[in-house]
Amino acid sequence: MVRLIAAAAALALAVSASAATPRELLATAALQTPDRKQALALVGAALVAAQGQLAANPNDKEAQLQYAVAIGDRAKLTKSPSDAKTARRLFEAFATNNPRDPEGQFAIACWHLDTVAAGILATTVLGAKKDVGLATLDRAVALANGRPFVTGYAALFRIRADPADVATPRRLAEAAAAAPATTTLDRAGKQAAAAILVPLRAGDGRAAANLAKRLLPFGRLE
Repeated sequence: MVRLIAAAAALALAVSASAATPRELLATAALQTPDRKQALALVGAALVAAQGQLAANPNDKEAQLQYAVAIGDRAKLTKSPSDAKTARRLFEAFATNNPRDPEGQFAIACWHLDTVAAGILATTVLGAKKDVGLATLDRAVALANGRPFVTGYAALFRIRADPADVATPRRLAEAAAAAPATTTLDRAGKQAAAAILVPLRAGDGRAAANLAKRLLPFGRLE
């Protein structure tokens, strides 16, 4: 029975991977998948798909970004310093070429803040900085024009980075929870913002930070 369940899960994963875009695959891996191996398989499928799109059109902005995100996600899942360094280089190149794109700024912010959250060893080896992450996060929010994906997850990143600062993440979460959401990622950001507003409105930064850790990408991994 266990083997049958595992085979069914593998088949479902293969079917979903073949039918989804790199963005969809990465969103599923980061926000819905509790199993590390399955998450890594989804990230690998997204990477292959993005590489194929770039082979067909090297100037495809969406493929460039998702390829970089896939490398970064693989770094998180495997704890690979080389992948982490490559992801940072790709994020910075994308942001340089697309300075008004909020997702480029957001990716850089996430890279710094996730690396800092991983601990002093990762921070030292990779050169991540909390102040750079927060400043870049502010730029992403400003460019996003209220998009709940960016604004909602910015609230989570901020409260995780500083549980004593409740006011800033609450303002961001209030905005995201009230904003319209038309994409999967925007709906996820809106839902995460609404969830974290409960402890934020109660002034409980520590509870909000603990909840943010579970709601942020790969926070559901067992």
